[in-house]
Amino acid sequence: MSLFEDTYLTIEKPSEGLFRDRGSKFIAYAYPFKNEDTLKDIIAELKALHPKARHHCWAYRLTPDRSIFRLNDDGEPSGTAGRPILNTLLSKDVTNVLVVVVRYFGGTLLGVPGLINAYKTATQEALDAAEIVEKTVNDVYRITFDYLQMNDVMRLVKEENLPILKQEFDNNCSMDVEVRKLLVNQVVQKLDKLDGVQYAYLHTL
Repeated sequence: MSLFEDTYLTIEKPSEGLFRDRGSKFIAYAYPFKNEDTLKDIIAELKALHPKARHHCWAYRLTPDRSIFRLNDDGEPSGTAGRPILNTLLSKDVTNVLVVVVRYFGGTLLGVPGLINAYKTATQEALDAAEIVEKTVNDVYRITFDYLQMNDVMRLVKEENLPILKQEFDNNCSMDVEVRKLLVNQVVQKLDKLDGVQYAYLHTL
């Protein structure tokens, strides 16, 4: 990821795809995915939905710089399931996406090329059905200020079009805002000009 590349592609909401081959059925479920802790729940949900399915294979990519990925063949021959799912995510250049492919065995062995094709095609179908959106890499900052400075802070937030994630207004006020990575310097310079306004970087979305 270059210094100035602060956008990435992901999917807006869950989608599904289906591929059949010689009696076997491959149902792909694609999910917007940011937190690895939710993986177990998603797999458990699909296993409950498809108790007779033989395999629940998956792969995901995480983070805007696409640096984190994992895959699982769930009992299929090594490299025939998780890898083609992941390769499809790579070729579509999407991240923060999980795809789980549920397989019902149809009685006929498909062989390695057949399996690779099936898992790849089911994943493609799910991603083709998804709405792929471009998102920006945003840093979250907490701005703290005195109630009297509210107008100045709100004016800056409005001028820079910063989404507000959380706000508390009391004698001492605080506000968590999203700042696009490319615009951080510009926003910070403006904040520096406001007397008594403090800010702190929290994390990157």
